[in-house]
Amino acid sequence: MDFGNPQELHHVLATVWFLIIGLFMVFYVVLDGFDLGVGVLSLFVGERRRKVMMASLGSIWDANETWLVVIGGTLFGAFPLAYGTVLHGLYIPIILMLLGFMLRGVSFEFHELSERKAFWGAMFGVGSLLATIAQGFALGGLLNGVKVVNGVYVGSVWEWLSPFSVIVVLGVVAGYAMLGSTYLIIKTKDDIQAGCYQRGQLLAWIMLAVGAVVTVWTPLQFPQIFARWLTTPNIYFFAVLPALALLSFVMLLRALKRQAEVAPFVWTMLIFLFSFAGLAATWYPYIVPGSLTIDQAASDSGTLVFMLIGIGMLIPVMITYNVYQYIVFRGKIDPDAEHAY
Repeated sequence: MDFGNPQELHHVLATVWFLIIGLFMVFYVVLDGFDLGVGVLSLFVGERRRKVMMASLGSIWDANETWLVVIGGTLFGAFPLAYGTVLHGLYIPIILMLLGFMLRGVSFEFHELSERKAFWGAMFGVGSLLATIAQGFALGGLLNGVKVVNGVYVGSVWEWLSPFSVIVVLGVVAGYAMLGSTYLIIKTKDDIQAGCYQRGQLLAWIMLAVGAVVTVWTPLQFPQIFARWLTTPNIYFFAVLPALALLSFVMLLRALKRQAEVAPFVWTMLIFLFSFAGLAATWYPYIVPGSLTIDQAASDSGTLVFMLIGIGMLIPVMITYNVYQYIVFRGKIDPDAEHAY
C-alpha cells in the first residue's frame, strides 16, 4: 500500500474512521442498550420492582448516553455527506428518539422527588420504549436502503417505515430488553432476579428469530450482497461471525438455565458484537448501505488526521471514566433502601 498516494492515504484514513465509529456504536448499544432495556422492562412491573430497576441505573444512565453524542459528532466530522444523508432520510425516527430521551430524563428526576411516583415511573418506561422503537426504525430504514442520487437524498419522509423495519424494531426492543434483563440479574436478587432469568429465555429466542430474518432479507434485497456472501472464498469468512453469534446464543441459554449472574450479560454482549461486526463486514466499503461508500462520504485527509489526534486523547479518558464508574457503583441494589438513587 502506497501511503504517498493521496487516494490510498484517504482510503486508509476513511477505513480507520469507519472502524472507530463502528466501535463507538458497539459501546453505545451495549451501555445505553441495557439501561433502555431496563426502562422497557419497568413498564411490566409494580412500583416496588420499578424503584429497584431505576435505582440500578441511578449513577450511570446519563453517562451511557454520552456515546451517542460522540457518534453524532464523529460522524459529522469524519463523514459529513453520510451524516446529512442519513438525517434527511431518518428525521422522524431521530426526533422521536430525542423526545424519548427527554421524557425518560425528566421522568427519572421527577420520580425521586414527586409524590406521583407511579405516574413518573411509567413515563420513564414510556420514554425508554419510545427511544428504543425509534432506534429500531432508524436501523431498519438504514438497512433497507436509503435512496441517494449524486449525494442527495431523494426518498420520501416515510421511507424508513416498512414491514422489514417493523421486524427490526421487534429485534431491537427484544435485544435491549435482553441486555436489561441480564444487567438486572447482576444488580438484583430474589424475585426480581428470578423474573429476569425467566423472561431472558423468551427474549433470546426473539433475538435469534429477528437475526435470521435480517440475514435472509439482506442478500435478497441487495443482489450484490448475495453475490458477495456466496462466492468462494468469501463464504468461509462471512460464515465465521454468524457461527460465533450462534455459539454465543447457545451459551447464553446455557448460562440462563444454570442461573449464572455475569455470564448471561457477557454472552448477550458478544451476540451484539458479532452481529455488528457481521453488518460492518457485509456493507464495507459502504457507510450508507447501497448508496455511499466511505471514500465518497469522508472528509479530506487533513480533517481525518486532525480528528484522529483529538479522538485519540478523548476516548481513553471516556473509557477510563466509564470503567471507574462501574467499579464504584458495583454490587447489588438494596430494595429496602430509603433513598435508592
